[in-house]
Amino acid sequence: MKTEKGQPGYLKALKSKYLTWALGEFIIVAAVFILGYVQTKTKQNLFTLVAVVGCLPAAKMLVEFITVYPHQGIEREKYEEIEEKAPFIMRLYDMLITSTEKAMPVDALVIYGHVVCGYSSSPRTDEAALARQIKDVLKDQHYNKMTVKIFHDYGMFLARAEGLNNIAAVERPEDDRNEQAIRSILYTIAM
Repeated sequence: MKTEKGQPGYLKALKSKYLTWALGEFIIVAAVFILGYVQTKTKQNLFTLVAVVGCLPAAKMLVEFITVYPHQGIEREKYEEIEEKAPFIMRLYDMLITSTEKAMPVDALVIYGHVVCGYSSSPRTDEAALARQIKDVLKDQHYNKMTVKIFHDYGMFLARAEGLNNIAAVERPEDDRNEQAIRSILYTIAM
């Protein structure tokens, strides 16, 4: 089963995908170079040129792998607890949100109405900067007056998620297009 963006285990699947593609592409590059060298007995041939140009996509995949490698996904116990305590609101897991400066991992995000709330166990995530970036991206897409809060404290995040879930349980909205649109926007800034 394919793990998609926003599901638990996505970062692990992404690491595996990037490593597999990088190794495969470098193997193809090496094979093309060796084939050219065996046929012509010199490095100065068209195969060498093709191998050098083939290094570009291989290097890109390697850079993607190096970017994702240090980040871990959400712990299974926390995932199960969030699923149990917040079933009425949209939940996203294992997000690696990128900015021009750095990539910041978010273990879990919940979305309800005009509120986006996240939890990150990584000390590499700057809570204020990430919240500001998400809010700015949403504002650029005409989602004004959004409340965005990122927590390093899991208990505080879970309390906020439960509160949103209680509101959602009472209101029971029929239409979750707003949350789906916000999720799509968040996917555009995440690896």
